[in-house]
Amino acid sequence: MKEEMLTLTQEWDKTFPQSDKVSHKKVTFHNRYGITLAADMYTPENAGGKLPAIAVCGPFGAVKEQCSGLYAQTLAERGFLTIAFDPSFTGESGGQPRYMASPDINTEDFMAAVDFFSVQDNIDPDRIGILGICGWGGMAVNTAALDTRIKAAVASTMYDMTRVNANGYFDSEDSEEKRYEKKAALNAQRIADYKAGEYTLGGGVIDPLPEDAPYFVKDYHSYYKTERGYHPRSLNSNGGWNVIGCMSFMNQPILKYSNEIRSAVMIMHGDKAHSFYFGKDAFENMTRDSKYTDNKEFLVIEGASHTDLYDGGDKNAIPFDKLADFYNKYLK
Repeated sequence: MKEEMLTLTQEWDKTFPQSDKVSHKKVTFHNRYGITLAADMYTPENAGGKLPAIAVCGPFGAVKEQCSGLYAQTLAERGFLTIAFDPSFTGESGGQPRYMASPDINTEDFMAAVDFFSVQDNIDPDRIGILGICGWGGMAVNTAALDTRIKAAVASTMYDMTRVNANGYFDSEDSEEKRYEKKAALNAQRIADYKAGEYTLGGGVIDPLPEDAPYFVKDYHSYYKTERGYHPRSLNSNGGWNVIGCMSFMNQPILKYSNEIRSAVMIMHGDKAHSFYFGKDAFENMTRDSKYTDNKEFLVIEGASHTDLYDGGDKNAIPFDKLADFYNKYLK
């Protein structure tokens, strides 16, 4: 299949410093919908033979120049060949129209990364893992339930995007009436967009920050809207997803068969994160009535907020050594 020619930035434009312990280059690959995806590849210096590989993506609405790249580069320093990629319709990746999301296509994006890894001469196809951050943590678990080639998956500070779209934050809108109201508004927006010939953006993280903003909004603002994590291609740092961009998440639960995952899964979450209930419940559902619990782990990072697991925050909260130990154990 002929891949779309993408315009890729060659200079270092990440929100984190470049490591001298790994080599870096841009690569592309395609998913089964014909969308070409852009990625940063990080390879350990002086690496030889066939390496274990990890594909990293997220958060939901971020780009590979933000925390997925930090995770990928840091894990490469520990001996893994890694990529951080932009999902379909975002960042430097292809796909039109822009700023759309799909439970199916976004799961496929991870599987396409596994396809790419599986044909590289310097990668062992039997030692492939994935790592998803925030909304991509839920996608990582969903992908692990579908892709038997994946030997180890990590979900960091995860969201279940189907749950939050259908039920609202903290399940505060979990009723038929509330869902109907949201669906009616989204369908009205579809007509307005069709008439206008373009899609209306929903807005990224609010800025300036209101004094009475909830804690989790302040947490997001501290990352996406400051020098700490701002990036010009990041949806969350700028105009956000299309208003109707995540509509299909409302009636397509992604974690239905998580308790059938045979491969290793770690769910890692800060106990001060507003999203902690997503990770806690996902782990409980994944292990309930499951025959495959020996290789499942729920790692709680005490005192960490949601975005502390984006870049470590001021606590250096990301336990990269524990992540490396987990992958080394199951990608052997």
